[in-house]
Amino acid sequence: MQFPSMYQPRKNTFIYKFFSWYIRYIIKKDFAAFNYDEIETKQDAAILILANHFSWWDGFFIFYINKRVFKRQFHVLVNAENYNSVGFLKYLGAFASENKSRDVLQTLNYAGQLLNDPKNLVLVFPQGQLHSNHSRSIDFKKGVMQMINSSHKNIAIVFAATFVDYFGKRKPTVQTYLQTWETEEYVSLQLLKSAYNKHYDQSVVKQTEITE
Repeated sequence: MQFPSMYQPRKNTFIYKFFSWYIRYIIKKDFAAFNYDEIETKQDAAILILANHFSWWDGFFIFYINKRVFKRQFHVLVNAENYNSVGFLKYLGAFASENKSRDVLQTLNYAGQLLNDPKNLVLVFPQGQLHSNHSRSIDFKKGVMQMINSSHKNIAIVFAATFVDYFGKRKPTVQTYLQTWETEEYVSLQLLKSAYNKHYDQSVVKQTEITE
């Protein structure tokens, strides 16, 4: 399958190790705490993480969680602007497409190929762009299903909902709620969106019940 090489992940062991350390460092430096669920997934399947997207930090949060929990080869779908302007992202597993219909389709099919390898984890923000952390529901773009349908569908789907609150501290606390979704035999965009938003709603309730 042809895929524009400039938009694929690149390999550089030194850059990867440095930014793996740097992401851990800045999360610990800039936040009072980073809490997340410890969940298990089947080892013979790739992981597709669907997450809300409200900040510059979001991909780094999941990258950090992957290093601690899932321990797979990290990949994240980003837009071409971020791929080109934030130079190190491509060395952390980022891939992107130009905003051309054919290129977007190739990129989604490429993501499906990544999901055929159980060593991989692919992070996708189904909203497609940044939204407030106070959003009441998460919208899904159609590309998510193209990605799934272009794979062999041996995938562990994980829902991630992340929230940031300050409470009584100068620095904010991050909380990521994770859930493994047991996929139905037939998966549609509406079914996936509904299941994710149920997790999101439950996560909002848990978040609002936190007190200090």
